[in-house]
Amino acid sequence: MFLQGSIGDGDIDWQAVVGHLTSRFTCHLPSMRGRGLSGDHPDLSFGRLVDDFLAYVDSIGEPTGLVGWSAPFALVAAAQSDAVDAVAYFESSMLSLIDEQEQAAVGDILARTGELTAERRLADAARAFARFAFDDDEIAVLEDTGYLEAAGRYVPNLLNHLQQVMEQGDPIADPAVLGAISVPVLVLHGSDTKRLFAASARAVTDRVPNARMQEIPGAGHAGPLTHPEALAEALTEFFSSAQQPA
Repeated sequence: MFLQGSIGDGDIDWQAVVGHLTSRFTCHLPSMRGRGLSGDHPDLSFGRLVDDFLAYVDSIGEPTGLVGWSAPFALVAAAQSDAVDAVAYFESSMLSLIDEQEQAAVGDILARTGELTAERRLADAARAFARFAFDDDEIAVLEDTGYLEAAGRYVPNLLNHLQQVMEQGDPIADPAVLGAISVPVLVLHGSDTKRLFAASARAVTDRVPNARMQEIPGAGHAGPLTHPEALAEALTEFFSSAQQPA
């Protein structure tokens, strides 16, 4: 089950990766509230969205592996559910590790994103927000594939979600949350990613009891879009091993 990142939806985030996996695995691509085919709702708090994803896991009716990107839904879900039997998490995002310089840059990005959203320039707002996570080369790929244009319609929903997350604090800052995960966890990160995501990957790996870290060569934060085959290979190896009967 593939859990989306903050910007897009289940389909546009993961379609390039799952094309390499469907011959081996049954892949579910749910979208959070107000994204894809999911109905909208004013409660976009992190905990509420985790509950939504766990309800989807329960509907599958059998042990399920989770794949996450950036937003740590998959980690918190694994800490709360016995139905999750393995987690692969690409490009961890531990907000509590953002330093003062990054905080200022993020504040400017969010302010500009909000201004463009108020003007109903939603695709431009998505482009502005993308500067937080992606470098210029990645943004060019996102433009060429139409990802930012498609994600633009979600920007008002994104800002609402981020406001609620910031009011509640980093969902994985408490070491007890990550320490409660007992299943195998593969922490993936790109070799060319930004400092925050590399530092977050190390922190998650250190705090989850049964975690290991693996690097995707040449990838940055946009790995599911720029390096889907390499990411799919890592996921195939991990889940094929992690979900073997004991």
